[in-house]
Amino acid sequence: MAKTLKDFKARALARPDVRREYDRLADEFAFLDEILKARAEAGLSQAEVAARIGTTQSAVARLESAGSGHSPSITTLQRYASALGYKVQVRLVKDSATTAKTTRTRAKTVRTG
Repeated sequence: MAKTLKDFKARALARPDVRREYDRLADEFAFLDEILKARAEAGLSQAEVAARIGTTQSAVARLESAGSGHSPSITTLQRYASALGYKVQVRLVKDSATTAKTTRTRAKTVRTG
């Protein structure tokens, strides 16, 4: 019986701990997918993007990878986007999963902790 990636993902996401972590990382993966698609659309390699922004291919690889522990600055993201013919837009979006009560509790904890 052949197992597919789809089957593996379904089994993994059935585990509550895996589902929580998967959901927690959803925004990061969506952003990484967006920048990888932009680079592919521009028809550039990591080395070509690196040359355009004055860095190394390995630095671009870190920027494009999940879980690298590296959080690029907005300036770095702007330089990367510009090299591809894009611009970066940063905005705050209300988290529908966070209730007002949870927010107040966190604020109180921060003040007293």
